[in-house]
Amino acid sequence: MTATTPVLQSVIARDRGLLWHPYAPLHGALPYEVVGADGPRLHLADSDGVRRPVLDAMSSWWSVVHGYRNPALDAAARGQLERFSHAMFGGLTHEPAVALAERLVALTPDGLDHVFLADSGSVSVEVALKLALQYQVATGRPERQRFLTVRGGYHGDTFAAMSVCDPVDGMHATFPGLLAPQVFGPRPPIARSADEVGSLTRESSEEVRAWAAAMTDLAERRAGECAAIIVEPVLQGAGGMYPYPADCLRVLREIADAHEMLLIFDEIATGFGRTGTLFATEWCGADALPDILCVGKALTGGYLTLAAMLCTTHVAETVERSEMGAILHGPTFMGNPLACAVAAASVDLLLERGWQDDVRRLEVGLTDLVAAERLSSVDEVRVLGGVGVIALHEPVRVVEVTRAAIEHGVWVRPFRNLVYTMPPYVCSADDIAHITGAMVAAVEEVHG
Repeated sequence: MTATTPVLQSVIARDRGLLWHPYAPLHGALPYEVVGADGPRLHLADSDGVRRPVLDAMSSWWSVVHGYRNPALDAAARGQLERFSHAMFGGLTHEPAVALAERLVALTPDGLDHVFLADSGSVSVEVALKLALQYQVATGRPERQRFLTVRGGYHGDTFAAMSVCDPVDGMHATFPGLLAPQVFGPRPPIARSADEVGSLTRESSEEVRAWAAAMTDLAERRAGECAAIIVEPVLQGAGGMYPYPADCLRVLREIADAHEMLLIFDEIATGFGRTGTLFATEWCGADALPDILCVGKALTGGYLTLAAMLCTTHVAETVERSEMGAILHGPTFMGNPLACAVAAASVDLLLERGWQDDVRRLEVGLTDLVAAERLSSVDEVRVLGGVGVIALHEPVRVVEVTRAAIEHGVWVRPFRNLVYTMPPYVCSADDIAHITGAMVAAVEEVHG
């Protein structure tokens, strides 16, 4: 420990070598300091002390859909703080948890009538996988200890969640000896727009037919090992911001039914309107309802960490009748009342604001990203709901692109070969035009 007085140094200098940041070394690129936030904007300071407001094109990793310092969410947090901020959920219950669970059951696709409140998206995936394994044990198939999924997926950073991420490109190849081996099928065919997500049928799409045949064959060979299928419906997030046809979900539902596997949809990134439907599974209507659903990120409007797993009565009662009786999981902060109160207010606000109009406005504005297609560095542009992606031919120079975008008044966090945005729903048409213009300009300045 040194004798320096931290208050005499900048926050950025004090951070250096002290704090790890996601997927970054201790002494990596200097971060920017957040000194304030309001609406869709962050107020940043750099290492030279220069301060500027920037539009948050990332919604703080896809969660701050209602913007910062939202009056309704602030009021919900203050109101719950005045009552109690936390109580263990073992043997106790409280109004915020019950009220949130009631909202989630009413809002999510039909049949998902039972709720497990987790403290992060990754934990909700862990719980979903555990539940699927317990279900198979309860039905007399204890040998089913693996999961069927597709390449390109991303489900979180805890160990079971890592095991169902892409085994090569999923950021977790460093841990092959510790991760359970899973069964991976081919990545679904890409869909570059909402029309391609929703309008294709297996009869009209040769790519989808070929993919379906490959997945069906794989399932026939490996189903005896597999407890469930898990995918991110319609849009793979951190695996590449990769949309795919909704018909693929129908194929997976048919495969699950044919081989007595459960179907898990990870809607942590796609839920609450981001793809243009309230939940991405709704692109299929009632043709591909999941047995288990995970939600998170936008659930609390980015205020607090909270996620949920929902399942059908059939799954819940099967486990309840078994020797185990309960889901074998119970986080310390399960059902945290402060987070639940804010989440309930966030869900109410989503419906009151009219999320459909918000996401439609985002989608219309994000189509301006097609201006990037004239650049030699750009491979393609993809837009789906409130998601806009510029895919490059080469890996993004993250530090340079981030700095260039900030100079244009926008915060982005590129990865791999992607410069993308998932902006807050409260962004105006002018805000979206500002974001798209800054993204195109940053790519042009850095990559050409």
